[in-house]
Amino acid sequence: MASISHSEKGGDIPHIPSIPVKPSYFNPISPFTDAFDRFNQWRTDLGLPHPGTVENLHKEVKATHLTNYIFDGARADLTKSLSANPLFQVTHSFALGSQTIPSSYNFGAIFANQSIFLQGGVDHEGNVNARLNQGWSEKNITKVQAQFSSQASQNMIQLEHDYAGQDFSINAKAINPWPSDLTGIFVGSYLQSFTKNIALGFETLMQRPSPDMSELTTSYLAKFTGNDKNWIATAQIQPQGGVQATYWQKLSEKVEVAAELQLVASPARRDAMATLGAKYDLRLATFRAQVDSTGKVSALLEQRFTPAFAFLVSGEIDHFKNSAKVGVGVMIESSTLTPEEMGMPPQI
Repeated sequence: MASISHSEKGGDIPHIPSIPVKPSYFNPISPFTDAFDRFNQWRTDLGLPHPGTVENLHKEVKATHLTNYIFDGARADLTKSLSANPLFQVTHSFALGSQTIPSSYNFGAIFANQSIFLQGGVDHEGNVNARLNQGWSEKNITKVQAQFSSQASQNMIQLEHDYAGQDFSINAKAINPWPSDLTGIFVGSYLQSFTKNIALGFETLMQRPSPDMSELTTSYLAKFTGNDKNWIATAQIQPQGGVQATYWQKLSEKVEVAAELQLVASPARRDAMATLGAKYDLRLATFRAQVDSTGKVSALLEQRFTPAFAFLVSGEIDHFKNSAKVGVGVMIESSTLTPEEMGMPPQI
């Protein structure tokens, strides 16, 4: 009997080439890598927001309160912009008549572009401070701060790196490190979003003043954010019974309020201080007011008459000590740039 060929049965069977499998060193542990990939995909599907950094945990409260803005005596800041892109400006700062700090003069300069930020200053006594922020990518930023003074105890250098993940942030910091014996101050922090409104983390501090002496402490952090990000509450439990809690809320486009509570409940010391503050943004002015449990009432008004000229007046009354402080200041900005270079419409 004659055999029947494949072509007579209906055609040739197509040849399916085999797909070569590339060798991989990770094949022996592929179950672990697959589990890690599935875990990352699960985190991505949750859509958790970035929690911010531990350094900026109280950013909104600090911007509302007067701690970083209050001054007494007289001060003047003269700023001149030499370039817009990249940014380059110089500043002359004068301060005199203060009850808390001596009179001083400081010359500062700032240079910045999309990936680097440089800031430096020198005062009338020859003290130099410098700051460098280098952005390697959207997630990695390296920071360096340095301070040099004629007094050896005030010299300082700080090395820092920030890594911003999709839903977490990591920061590592070294202050006055010495590589030969690993002395210095070392700080590490981690903040993780667990839901769209809650982030938890910790900050660990290790001090090594000498090779045979070290101290390790850890504080725990919590951050709660509203759905519309119009309020933020934070809590920080510090070692040895310290607690710091803050609350910030944006009541409207022009009004913000903030509260801070600091508690110390250790066997050797028991203390507490509460601070309430508010900030009002007007059309050409910003007004801040603050009161705390130590009897201090303070206020600061920044009135901008023109985009290049602002007048400041601040005051503080300490009811328990029966004392008062008053400060006045001006901020003047000038530029050699044309309106087109500053992004303004050309004047006809």
